[in-house]
Amino acid sequence: MQPLSPAFIDQLRFNEAGLIPAIAQDWLDGAVLMVAWMNREAIECTLRTGEVHYWSRSRQELWHKGATSGHTQTLRELRYDCDADVLLVTIEQTGDVACHTGARSCFYEEGDQRTPGGQGASPPPADACTELFRVIEGRRDRPEEGSYTNKLLAGGDNRILKKIGEESAEFVMACKDNNADEISGEAADILFHMQVALAHHGVSWRQVQEVLAARRGAPRRH
Repeated sequence: MQPLSPAFIDQLRFNEAGLIPAIAQDWLDGAVLMVAWMNREAIECTLRTGEVHYWSRSRQELWHKGATSGHTQTLRELRYDCDADVLLVTIEQTGDVACHTGARSCFYEEGDQRTPGGQGASPPPADACTELFRVIEGRRDRPEEGSYTNKLLAGGDNRILKKIGEESAEFVMACKDNNADEISGEAADILFHMQVALAHHGVSWRQVQEVLAARRGAPRRH
């Protein structure tokens, strides 16, 4: 994260109570984890410590997220919107639990009846690759008759890796033909079969994302 100057806070438009809403977003998959409030002191504490602080409207006090539960939030990036009246707080969530119910995200409700949340709650919407991997894991854990994914998984490495090789060759040929539609389609096929291989070996998509993120800013290869 780039260091922010004190002038950053001066750009913000706080409400009449001196507060501004803050959306907490996962730093890897972009999922919205929670919404809370910040005041100037909370923002200053967050920038100074690197761990996210909010302002509790119910208790009327500064709230260090996770100080009691251990589910702290490490600040990755802080932005404000075009009207400067909402914050986007990109975070690394300790324990992958942001909601007080024990759910990963506070945004788990999908139906017309409220649920208790917790670890079994629906995961929040995320990027397309993360959503795809969830489907693949679902097929692995709860097989469905006629599923192509389950056919691949049942065939193990022999079938999965063969398909990765075939799709890679087709991707190469699409690039040689310089056809954008075919290139993107073949790239998607490689990605899907690669994720099936990851699920088969018990490697999460998030592990791959973490490796990619760790390589940002790494020394250049020669």
